[in-house]
Amino acid sequence: MGASTATLVHKHFRLDAAKLKRAQKLLDAPTETETVERALDLAIAEEQRDRRVRKAHEEFFRSGIEIRDLFGALGEGVLGK
Repeated sequence: MGASTATLVHKHFRLDAAKLKRAQKLLDAPTETETVERALDLAIAEEQRDRRVRKAHEEFFRSGIEIRDLFGALGEGVLGK
């Protein structure tokens, strides 16, 4: 995460001050602007990870692999109880 080459624009938001300060501390950001930038970077990165995981799951299920329960627990409830 970091600075990008995108065009910077001025935006004005009404934000919860306590939430912004908490995020600033959690993200170890020196300024409120940096806090918002880091939070946006994290949200974008999470969406990209989610997309890769969904793709991997789809490919796994399309592969036709057979999943076998070697311990016989799946049909018996949680932990065979």
